Amino acid sequence: MTDPLLALRPWQSPEVTSWGRLPMNAVDRRTGAVSLDGDWRFQLLPAPEVPPRDTWSTSAVPGVWTMRDTDDLPAYLNVRMPFAQFPPHTPAANPTGVHEREFDVPAAWAGRRIVLQVGAAESVLLVHVDGHPVGISKDSHLAAEFDLSHLVRPGTPSTLRLTVVKWSDASHIEDQDQWWHGGITRSVLLYATDPLHLADMGVRAGRDGRLRVDCQIRDARGALPAGWYVTGDLDGRPLAQDKEFDRVNAEDERVSDFLGEARIETVVPEVRTWNAETPELYTLTVRLHRADGTVADTARQRVGFRDVEVVGRDLLVNGERVYVRGVNRHDFHPLTGRTVSADDMRADLVLLKRFGFNAIRTAHYPNDPALYDLADELGLYVVDEADIESHDHAHEIADDPRYLGAFVDRVARMVLRDKNHPSVIIWSLGNESDYGANHDAAAGWVRRHDPSRPLQYEGAAKRGWADPDVASDIACPMYASLEECLAHALSGSQTKPLIQCEYSHAMGNSNGTLADHWAAIEATPGLQGGFIWEFWDHGILQRVSDGRPAGPAGTGLHADGVTAPGYRWAYGGDFGEADHDGAFIADGVVFPDRTPKPVLFEHREIAAPLRIECFRHEGIVLGNHQHFRGLEWLAARWELALADGRTLTGEAQLPALRPGETAAVPLPFELPDDGGEAWLTLRVTTAEDQPWAPRGTEVCTPRVRLRAAGEPAAPVAGGDPVRLDDDGLLVHPLLTAAPVLSLWRAPTDNDELGGMAARWRSWGLDAPVRRLLSVERDGERVTVVAEYTAKAEVVRHRQVFTPVAGGLRIDESAELPARFDDVARVGSVFETVAGLDLLEWFGQGPWESYPDRAAGAAVGHHALPVDALFTPYLRPQESGGRHGVRAFTLSAPDATGLRVELDAPRQVSVTRFRAADLTAVTHHDELVPRAGCVVHLDAAHRGLGTASCGPDTFASYLVPTGVHRWSWTLRAL
Repeated sequence: MTDPLLALRPWQSPEVTSWGRLPMNAVDRRTGAVSLDGDWRFQLLPAPEVPPRDTWSTSAVPGVWTMRDTDDLPAYLNVRMPFAQFPPHTPAANPTGVHEREFDVPAAWAGRRIVLQVGAAESVLLVHVDGHPVGISKDSHLAAEFDLSHLVRPGTPSTLRLTVVKWSDASHIEDQDQWWHGGITRSVLLYATDPLHLADMGVRAGRDGRLRVDCQIRDARGALPAGWYVTGDLDGRPLAQDKEFDRVNAEDERVSDFLGEARIETVVPEVRTWNAETPELYTLTVRLHRADGTVADTARQRVGFRDVEVVGRDLLVNGERVYVRGVNRHDFHPLTGRTVSADDMRADLVLLKRFGFNAIRTAHYPNDPALYDLADELGLYVVDEADIESHDHAHEIADDPRYLGAFVDRVARMVLRDKNHPSVIIWSLGNESDYGANHDAAAGWVRRHDPSRPLQYEGAAKRGWADPDVASDIACPMYASLEECLAHALSGSQTKPLIQCEYSHAMGNSNGTLADHWAAIEATPGLQGGFIWEFWDHGILQRVSDGRPAGPAGTGLHADGVTAPGYRWAYGGDFGEADHDGAFIADGVVFPDRTPKPVLFEHREIAAPLRIECFRHEGIVLGNHQHFRGLEWLAARWELALADGRTLTGEAQLPALRPGETAAVPLPFELPDDGGEAWLTLRVTTAEDQPWAPRGTEVCTPRVRLRAAGEPAAPVAGGDPVRLDDDGLLVHPLLTAAPVLSLWRAPTDNDELGGMAARWRSWGLDAPVRRLLSVERDGERVTVVAEYTAKAEVVRHRQVFTPVAGGLRIDESAELPARFDDVARVGSVFETVAGLDLLEWFGQGPWESYPDRAAGAAVGHHALPVDALFTPYLRPQESGGRHGVRAFTLSAPDATGLRVELDAPRQVSVTRFRAADLTAVTHHDELVPRAGCVVHLDAAHRGLGTASCGPDTFASYLVPTGVHRWSWTLRAL
């Protein structure tokens, strides 16, 4: 007998979005439900038409089979589909996972309505109970519910089969930039209600304290019984059904035999409003009563009183124009793929809060319901995005009527599920799907159902950022240059808030000019922020021995973004995919194990709630840069870094400042009169426990220079004679490789994808040939002139070695020809003997920093082991640099070593790897650290930019042509 679900061939029928599936609603049924998570019988079929075998293996639910012991492994493509068929068709080879288990219905559920909820399945779900067809669902990132009341009986075991078809017509509109997986990715559960039940509940709570709760009532037996009613309470305050609403409904003949409507309305006096800084929540309980007063059903919802509106070109929360400091976030885990626990989600959001983010975009689909609960609790604004991305076939699908139902269905179900969350401030129609009639249809549904929130869609930008007639209330481009954004804001034609849905692409060593962008945003009306792409590096933990995912029981997780021996972070192509997009999957602000990348410290300072505005009149001016909160939740210590090596500290008293206020504060110390450079840093921490941080957690480190460096003292003559080898290279007992000119860096992902690395290679900068021109001695001073030939061009390099007391002064210059108008760096590189394992420096730190990503690194005295200086980006590349270094020492445990003093703040890096070492490999497990240190001293270093996907760095951060000069002194400790 043909299975009616298979007969529909729903994997190739875009008009079929579901069959037998219950309507989506906002009533949370997780409390009291029976979990069906755990080990299920499992088999993977080659296609949905193939009947299951008699042999089964075991697989955990939730979970994706692509991370288990199957031959269908993860695959990564950004834009292109992984099969050649055009929409809505699918390949004949179509992995299909069959999941099966028995379950018992609790005896206490006799006579009740019994519902199965499957949290999410990729991409088509077919449900059978005891061989009977139950239903079909599509949309890989929203739950599907099915009424099983007519199929199961308490006390009698039943067999549940969930069949998941990987490729379908829906895959063409789930073409997001992430790994392709297959499986059941969220929890499966059973819950029961009385036949008379709350079918849905909509909550609207404004900053004026007005609360409205709209309830929909149904009875699974048919017509509604007479006399039912609803009551409730808000934090214990009784609430009653609105009789005036009932009267108006009756007069308008809006009374139904099968759908009941009721409303609760009240005004909360002195309401505590919800926002991302102070996420105040109330507990709402709604009860559905039978005519005799007994309770048939109960629903609970945390409520936040807040308003969201667009006024002119401003997005307002509770009447305040807020900056949107956002990040895009995928559901991801390096061991389980798309399955993420509530604890994982909490850890994600806690980390974002600690680094100054106040918003997330659920790129590019609705997330697990637990994430919205957490965002409500912790305080994060959410752009909730529908599961629609047709990137490879965007233009064709946007107006394809066969997909009209899918567009409206996915957007509507998202809104129906998440409408009661105060954290959700904007609805998004999806991502990178062109713009067509299907979007307008979905937007029309949202505007009718929920006029309380604005709507956005990036694809509408093709009609212009200011077009008032498109389905987007926000101008939300992606990767627009700062010049474009400023021009729009200053044009006089802007009509909407400009908040980039994606910007500052975080691939590898990236996010240059982030501070410049935010300086412009805060100074320009009409610019309001954006969402960094993205949160995660989607590296999957892979066993090097067999090239397979480590799986949920992987033991190769290490610390600080590094894997244990025998494991590595896999990216596109590492699982045998012939067609893939490589490391483009590794573009987050955290490593796959959630270790922060250096950019997070940059963002933390850019988003600092407390800032030092300036230094003047023997004091500093402090500013509160929050929207809703005072400074009472913060504490601070001051730290004074002096050029002579001293660091003085003490307690700082913060003034009482309301949002937006500033105040002058006298210095809490007398500045030592030693004439050297002096920097003040405030170490700002939480003064008390926060939901996202314990007391004492560092929040930001605002800093200001109190005194500039004076003129350096003239070096005292003396020291040992300069020793050179036959090639005019310095011979020094602490160096294994003499200082030579460096013009090359191991290309960053931005360098490679932005085309700079190819240009540098074409110029020959990766392997210039050095030729000694002359060696001249003038007393103890020695001048060496060499030329570096790079293809047809020559760079002349001059070194002047002068013995000084305790060491050697080296004055250098290099002349870049006009053709070399954009090189990676100009400076010196040398290598040290082994055993020098500790770096101590005066300059910016302790985090990695570069010329266009240095706001997060305070000037002070820092120390780190050399092995901790290098940043293990998933594809090895230039990393470990420290910007603005004035002096440093490299020492052994016995305090021997070397000291370098620089003529000006310079870019310095100290690692175990040459640039050629990093360039030659694709993964960190292939790297072999050198025993000594590779030291770069750069007169000029190119900015990082974000050219892997977006704008390059600014012209001011490029290395200019012409003569570059720098000098440094090398001394033995």
